Amino acid sequence: MIEELLPESVVAVESHGDQDTDEALLYPQERPLVARAVSKRRQEFTAARACARRAMEKLGVPPQPVLTGERGAPVWPAGLAGSMTHCEGYRAAALVRATDLASLGIDAEPHAPLPEGVFGTIALPAEQDRHRELSAARPAVCWDRLLFSAKESVYKAWFPLTRAWLDFSEADIELTAAPGQDARGGFRARLLVPGPLVGGVRVDAFEGSWLVRDGLVLSAVTVPHP
Repeated sequence: MIEELLPESVVAVESHGDQDTDEALLYPQERPLVARAVSKRRQEFTAARACARRAMEKLGVPPQPVLTGERGAPVWPAGLAGSMTHCEGYRAAALVRATDLASLGIDAEPHAPLPEGVFGTIALPAEQDRHRELSAARPAVCWDRLLFSAKESVYKAWFPLTRAWLDFSEADIELTAAPGQDARGGFRARLLVPGPLVGGVRVDAFEGSWLVRDGLVLSAVTVPHP
C-alpha cells in the first residue's frame, strides 16, 4: 500500500502479520541494538529491516545491516535515502537513490482515534480548528491519528537533512482529502522553524500524501532536489 504514496523512483517493501519476524534474519551487527528489547519490539525491528534489505536488492544494492545513529535514526548505505515504519501487524521500508530525492519519510498507524489527551499535545490551534471541519465533513476518517502520522513522516524526512529535533509544534500541517469515496489525500507541512538547506535552497514546507485502508493510516513525505 505504501508505494501508492511514493514516486516511481522509490522502492517500497512491506510485510504483514508474522511475516519476516524471525530474529535469525537479523545481521550480527544488528542484534545488540535490540538485545534488551521486549519480544514485540525485536520482531518489529527484524521485520522492518528485512523489508529494507529487499528494497536494497530491488535497487541493485547488496543487502547489508541497517544500524541506528543519532536519535535512533537508521543509517543507510552510502548513496541511499530511506525510511522505515512499523505498527501492529504492519511493517514497511522505502528506499531511493539519493540522487533522485533529498529525503523521504513514511509512517503507519492503526486507524483508530488517538488515546485521550494526546491530540491536544500534538496539534496546534489552527490544526485543531481544521480537525473539527474535516471530522464534520468526513467522519469515517480518524483525522487526529492521521495528523499524528503526518507529523511522524515529516520528522523522518526532516531529520536526515538537519540532524536536529523537530517538535510537534514546529510544523503546521494542513490535511486535504481527495474527492470521491476513497479515504486518501495530501498534506502540506509548513515549517515554523528555519527549514533545511537542500542544494543550497532553503525549504520552508514539505509535501506529503496519505491513505486509509485495511485498518491502517499511512502517510509519506518526499523532499525533492531543487
